[in-house]
Amino acid sequence: MKILIIHQVPYRKIAYHRGVDHDRHEVTYIGRARDIREVPDELRCVRLVLDDGEDLVAGITARTSPADGYDKVLSLSEFGILEAARVRAHLGLPGPARDVLERVRDKVAMKRALAGSGIRHPRFVAAPPADGVLPWSGRTVLKPRQGASSEGVLVLDSAQEAVSVHGALPRPEEYQLEEHIDGAILHADGLLKDGRLFELSVSRYVNKPVQYADGTPLGSHQIPVTEEHRRFVDGVVEALGIDEGCIHLELFHTADDSFVFLEIANRVGGAGVVTAHERHTGIHLPSHEIAVRLGTDRPKSQAPSGRYHGWLAFPGHHLPQDHGHRIEVPRALREHPCVERVHVLAPGDPLPDHITYQEWEVPVFIEASHPDPEVLGAFLRACAEAVTVHSAAVPTGSPS
Repeated sequence: MKILIIHQVPYRKIAYHRGVDHDRHEVTYIGRARDIREVPDELRCVRLVLDDGEDLVAGITARTSPADGYDKVLSLSEFGILEAARVRAHLGLPGPARDVLERVRDKVAMKRALAGSGIRHPRFVAAPPADGVLPWSGRTVLKPRQGASSEGVLVLDSAQEAVSVHGALPRPEEYQLEEHIDGAILHADGLLKDGRLFELSVSRYVNKPVQYADGTPLGSHQIPVTEEHRRFVDGVVEALGIDEGCIHLELFHTADDSFVFLEIANRVGGAGVVTAHERHTGIHLPSHEIAVRLGTDRPKSQAPSGRYHGWLAFPGHHLPQDHGHRIEVPRALREHPCVERVHVLAPGDPLPDHITYQEWEVPVFIEASHPDPEVLGAFLRACAEAVTVHSAAVPTGSPS
């Protein structure tokens, strides 16, 4: 099989060699220079490098043609799903229709697809009506329609304020507004083949994703998967027509013990999701997704750990970049029996200048586990309160 991989997600997150036999298949990686440099030298493959700043689709189509004989195009990034469809069309390969792909990229399209399904979701509008009055009046979320990692998301105190902010945006058509929902936020991570969900874990967030942009640590820990979880996920997948690949579904668990859809992505979750899922279930989601998408045998799985797993990331993008950093992780937390690994950014390494959840980029990243998910959650919440990350320019005891 001849495979074209649009390489955008860090190699260490996907580990393509675990899902693709590079000796058996003809594999070509295409991407930016920094991404292609991550591909291990020992892999038998072709490497095509795009210029910095070059349009992704234009660059790929300029370097490939139907005559190359590609059988499959793989794109496992949030920001390559729609682009890969254009590449497949250029190469004459079949693939999902654009409207199907938009349901997992456009936050308006995905909620519209839930109409009549019985799946609860926040009330929303693609744009305010002419009179500027929304169907609700309280707290309102303003977010990019095709965003990720909560970048650009604002939570406003009222619908009126949100309409005003929306109108002042340079490209308001790229944003949507939805009512704010109170409740814990969960994420469900699984894998589909032929529209059937055959792999699933469910986790509860520690803090809220939207808070991470402002400097609050974010994490999650797995919880027992219930039949109610499965029915909700199955209902969303069916309503959106998702046929194959990984899903990362975020949902609210409200005070009345019901679930409310937040958003979904047709990809693996970020941060520590892949590692936590593999330790808990034995399944390495990216390599199994690759096998599903290529139609090859799924790789051998590891034995489940018998424990619940979680992670916690501390941001650094909100701190000054030119003064260094000071990190304090209490010894009692480092040596706690829940801890599997604590990554701490070296004193001389720069803080990230952008929102990232990658454990090798953030100031502190904690991986932990326990047989009891509630004990694990309590530990991660304690870490979120006790671990501190400051600019080195801020004296000890001063606010960050």
